[in-house]
Amino acid sequence: MVSASKKGRAEVNAKQFVPYMEKIQEVTTSVALGSKGSDHPMLKKRPVKKTGYIVITADRGLAGSYNSNVLRQVNQTLQSRHKSNDDFAIIALGRVGRDFFTKRGMNVVLDIIGLHDQPSFSDIKDFTNKAVGMYADGTFDEIYLYYSHYVNAIKYDVTEKKLLPFTEMGSSAKLTNYEFDPSAEEILEVLLPQYAESLIYGAVLDSKASEHAARMTAMKSATDNANDIINSLSLSYNRARQAAITQEITEIVGGAAALE
Repeated sequence: MVSASKKGRAEVNAKQFVPYMEKIQEVTTSVALGSKGSDHPMLKKRPVKKTGYIVITADRGLAGSYNSNVLRQVNQTLQSRHKSNDDFAIIALGRVGRDFFTKRGMNVVLDIIGLHDQPSFSDIKDFTNKAVGMYADGTFDEIYLYYSHYVNAIKYDVTEKKLLPFTEMGSSAKLTNYEFDPSAEEILEVLLPQYAESLIYGAVLDSKASEHAARMTAMKSATDNANDIINSLSLSYNRARQAAITQEITEIVGGAAALE
C-alpha cells in the first residue's frame, strides 16, 4: 500500500516533466541547427578514449528485478564494449549500483545515495552538474545513461540513452526559427548543459516511478505467496489434528469394546 501511494505520486511527477523535456529539446535543437552554434563541443564527436556510464538504481532491495535488470544489461554492455576497466568509469545514482560495481573492482568516479522518493531537481543539481562537467573537461569522450523506463504498473523497460555528445539532434521534426540575443553560441553555452542535466533528471523521475511499481508488485507477490503458505500449513495442521482426534476416538472405542 505504501509503494502504491508513492508510485502514484512518482508517476504524476514523471508525466508532468514530459512537456518540459519536449519543449527544451525543441528549443535546443532549433538553436543548434539554426545557427553556427553547431560547432559546440557537446554537438561534435571526438575520438573515444574513455566512456562514462550513468547508472540509476535504488538504494534498497525488495524491488523484484528492478535493480538486477539494469545492472545485468550494463555489465553485459561493459563486457562486450571494453577490454579493460581503464576504458570506462561508472557514475552511480543509487546504493545498489554503486556497491555492485565497487565490489567488482570497477571505477566509480561519482555517486549519490539517499535520494528522496519524490526528488526535486535541486536534490541532484550538483550531481548532474558534475556528471556533465566530466564531459566538458575531457574526462569522458562520451556518456551513456542507463535507467528503467516506466511503461505501466507491471512493465518497466531498461533503457540505454546516449547522453553526450548530442549527435542526433537533427532527428527532431519540429523546428522553430529564433532571433538570438545574445549570440546563439552564448545561448548554447548555457542551454546545452541544462538540456543534458534535464535528461538525467527526467531519467531519475522515470526510474523512481519504475522502482515504486516494481516494489509494489514485489510486495504483492510476497503477500500472495505468504497467504498461500499459510493456507497450505493450515490445511496440513487441520488434517494432522483431525487424524489425532480420530486416533483417540478409535482407541477409546476399542478400549470400551475390550471391557465388554
